[in-house]
Amino acid sequence: MTSIKRPVEFLSQGVTVRGDLYLPARGEQPFPVVVMAGGWCYVKELVMPSYAQYFLEAGFAALIFDYRQFGASDGEPRQHIDPWAQIEDYKNAISFVQSLKEIDRDRVGIWGISYSGGHVLVVAATDPRVKCVVSNIPVVDGWNTMWRVHGSVGFRRLTAKLLEDRSQRSRTNDYGYLPMSGEGGQPELVTWPDPEVRSVFLKIKATDAPAHEHINTIASIENLLSYDVSPFPGRIFDTPTQMIVASGDDITMWDLEIATYHRIATTKKELYVIPGTSHMALYSSKTRLQIAGENAARWFSLHLRRVQ
Repeated sequence: MTSIKRPVEFLSQGVTVRGDLYLPARGEQPFPVVVMAGGWCYVKELVMPSYAQYFLEAGFAALIFDYRQFGASDGEPRQHIDPWAQIEDYKNAISFVQSLKEIDRDRVGIWGISYSGGHVLVVAATDPRVKCVVSNIPVVDGWNTMWRVHGSVGFRRLTAKLLEDRSQRSRTNDYGYLPMSGEGGQPELVTWPDPEVRSVFLKIKATDAPAHEHINTIASIENLLSYDVSPFPGRIFDTPTQMIVASGDDITMWDLEIATYHRIATTKKELYVIPGTSHMALYSSKTRLQIAGENAARWFSLHLRRVQ
């Protein structure tokens, strides 16, 4: 389906955040909308337009934005990930789309993947303007996730690096950086050691998302270790919530995700498990991405109907 795309910008806590607004080429305005942002070191061109096409085909507008400090958005230091600031960016994106004449302010859904899959659970629990949510292969417990992906010895090295960086930062106010991922099995310390992370992200960077930078501040990892969405699912009382899980996800950890799903309070929820699928397959496999995209579009279609 063809769509109308235009660049937009809005303020989030005084920082200019930029994104792309997609409107269906046909259909009656005002449109319901899905607000979308990405995970670790994403930019708006990275995989999210592929998911948005399913929402556009179902008659939804989509806003895809770069968090502050990433991509087209302003903010310093670059490549620094503060999950709670990103959650604020989501909320300010909702305020922005609600101001647009093309958008139905009473039919706002949110979608997230990986790190932002956790973010949208927090937003849904704390922002009553959200009427429907899809959480795709979410990060839900940063400390356990990092420990498990690095292993005991690797986690010791990572912790030592965090302490070294914090000490250095206190003296110089300069942020240290690590690669987002590496080749796997190498002595280089990286944030996400699984080798398929690097190969998939760099392939997407080469084809669709040249603004992606495959590094992050070391302080971003420290923030991740404090990230835990567990207080929030029990506060999602009445917002329809779908969680999409890859059965072979050993990056954001399928078992942690499913345990979080069971803590979601609303009865209007759905767990959709894609069998025989890894975390990165939902980026690299058109077939797996289609399954996730079509099921998310179905969920939004069920729960963002026009209010009569």
